[in-house]
Amino acid sequence: FLNRESITLYEANLLEEQMKGDSTKCPVSLRPALENANALVICTGTTAFPTKAWTKSESNSGVAGDVIKALVDNSFDVKKAISALDEQGFNTPNNIDALSNLYLVNAWKDACKVPRKRLIMLSSIGVQRRDQMPFPILNACGVLDAKAKGEAAIQAAAEKDGFSYTIIRPGQLFGGPYDNNYYLGTLFQLDKDAKTQDVEVAVGDTLVGDTLRSTLAEVTAQICEGDFARDMDFA
Repeated sequence: FLNRESITLYEANLLEEQMKGDSTKCPVSLRPALENANALVICTGTTAFPTKAWTKSESNSGVAGDVIKALVDNSFDVKKAISALDEQGFNTPNNIDALSNLYLVNAWKDACKVPRKRLIMLSSIGVQRRDQMPFPILNACGVLDAKAKGEAAIQAAAEKDGFSYTIIRPGQLFGGPYDNNYYLGTLFQLDKDAKTQDVEVAVGDTLVGDTLRSTLAEVTAQICEGDFARDMDFA
């Protein structure tokens, strides 16, 4: 992306921006990206379990010490420990998949000067099956709970403000690029051969399996270009 003249990169630390004050206002750095955006694709996310992705900045070495301290301080109650990390501003599932997703929806509303038409959120399989194995394991630190909150916020905003939404629930992401070593799929450079690259979709949250990043990107682009899958969710 950085080498394409047609693409401009705008960046913002979403947690820092929210802590500054009004969480309904768009940060200055994102206004040029959102003010003329008829559609918005939200693909923010963090890891299901504590990794370097949870750190407050890329310069930090990791979160192992912070996680252990939070567990000790909260008598090894996992939910309370995670809540403590939430309050300290780490990139936890609740702070990213729930609060930051809502923040982006609010920022879009505040900044956009043209009619808002489409919002697409990349979520995860298992959000509607959090009590069915193996998803309780994946949800041990609340990542599926957080994504469920993010989905609900988007659906509520779409109904209130009159734009269409689409929620896509991919499985474990496979394939390149491999420059993010916080995930198993990128750490081990997992990919699929040509025989296993078929695509299966279903309304709701009923499928299991893995998803190629390139396939997910293509599906998302086709939804935007073809104006498909309005006001629905699928895996």
